[in-house]
Amino acid sequence: MPVDRQVFNPKSADTSVFEALLAARRKHGGKKEVILDADDRRMTYDQLVRATLALGSALSRWTQAGEAVGVMLPTGLAAVVSFLALSAFGRVPAMLNFTSGARNLRAACKAGVVKRIVTAHAFIEKAELQGLVDDLKDHVELIYLEDVKAKLSLGDKLTGMWGALNPKAVVKPQAPSSSAVILFTSGTEGDPKGVVLSHANVVSNVMQVLAHVPEALTPDDVIFNALPTFHCFGLTAGALLPLLGGMKAVFYPSPLHTKIIPKRILETGSTILFATDTFLNQYMRAGSDADFQGLRFVVCGAERVREETRQAAARKFKAVLLEGYGATEASPVISVNQPLHNRPGSVGRPLPGMELRFESVPGITAGGRMFVRGPNVMRGYLRTEQPGVLVPPEDGWHDTGDIVGQDADGYLTIQGRQKRFAKIGGEMVSLAVVEDCASTLWAGHDHAAAVLPCTRKGEQIVLLTTNPSADKSDLHKWAQSQGVAELALPRQIHHVEAIPVLGTGKMDIGAVQRVASELSSPATPAAPVHAQHAAE
Repeated sequence: MPVDRQVFNPKSADTSVFEALLAARRKHGGKKEVILDADDRRMTYDQLVRATLALGSALSRWTQAGEAVGVMLPTGLAAVVSFLALSAFGRVPAMLNFTSGARNLRAACKAGVVKRIVTAHAFIEKAELQGLVDDLKDHVELIYLEDVKAKLSLGDKLTGMWGALNPKAVVKPQAPSSSAVILFTSGTEGDPKGVVLSHANVVSNVMQVLAHVPEALTPDDVIFNALPTFHCFGLTAGALLPLLGGMKAVFYPSPLHTKIIPKRILETGSTILFATDTFLNQYMRAGSDADFQGLRFVVCGAERVREETRQAAARKFKAVLLEGYGATEASPVISVNQPLHNRPGSVGRPLPGMELRFESVPGITAGGRMFVRGPNVMRGYLRTEQPGVLVPPEDGWHDTGDIVGQDADGYLTIQGRQKRFAKIGGEMVSLAVVEDCASTLWAGHDHAAAVLPCTRKGEQIVLLTTNPSADKSDLHKWAQSQGVAELALPRQIHHVEAIPVLGTGKMDIGAVQRVASELSSPATPAAPVHAQHAAE
């Protein structure tokens, strides 16, 4: 089957995020309801533009044009309006991961030269983040939305009202090539890096997705998003895609509320759910079949979708499960399966406008290290070593660090991150294969593999599992019956109460490695440990 290329006109993305919002309002009508928040507050396009311009006018007195301003808020109306308000008035929102800890937040602020952070008293109190705030307040100025609202002037309100009628009269157009947002890597392998995306990067990615799956998204769709806006999947796909594409966005502040979210999906009439494999599994376990019956599509990204998840989804709901793949550096979507071209086990075909190249990796025959280039690929990195200094990708190519295969029809299959391979007896073994074996044998439990040194074979695989009765001999017997090579099996298996997970829903690889190392030490007691969730 030849790879069909949907129409994507790069000129459609030659605009700023705010101007793209205004274009969506003109197309779909200012009275169209586009946001439903967790507290049932609703907003139309007209109300969203008014709120954006009024808040942007007020924040412009607290900040300076061109500066990076931190946003530390949960997914919801406040976070999205703050993002748009800063962006419309020429500030660069820097979306901060409040689950990453004080050290990583300080490093992120240093890399991005963030001197001010927009947050809210109510959020800090409810999320019990006062200790984090106490640590940050000596390094940055905190701007609380409640204080800004209390000091909202008549001029700010008039700016919102007049600007909604004539936006060009109150805001200056932003160059599409200028910085639109700074997001940060997790920092599990060192200090977080700032990823700078331009307006054209972000808008391009939205337009690429709309061109890639035109049959999947309609103005009648309701997209449910509980993914954090400090993560690019939650920001671009979960918030900006519906707003710029004419769909309603339903926001929920935390993906961890697994018992509430399924019911909320049903109550809000959501038709599309964005999630990670980890969170989708939790929602399916907690919710009833009826909670998911209104869904047409479930789109999973940020981490691979396990076969166990696919089987559970097939039993739980009628919605089509589509797996995608991306990177913050690509705004983030690189590829995604399409409803009419859905190949389970793959991450779909590349979005229109994307270029790919593969570099061979010693010991790996199926696939190579993938590099990507396109209109959605970042402006560059910011690092703590040189704060504020933008380091662009060489010739526009971003090294994903992932080992990827592409078949004759263009479908991509992720073999794993190059760092998530073990070299045993001279052969490369993917840790994802180890985890898949454990998931198949011990369905209903979570598993994570790590690599540790081995004096005899160079490296060894250690498996962490939430299954208290997991036995290595059972796994070996199952592997033999399935023809799985012995090299792909763990030398040690340790029971933990939970697999460490980042606030984005991804496995916390650094924490998994540390726990595996500690439990594999001869001095470590045999009792199970509790691996804390990184978002708690």
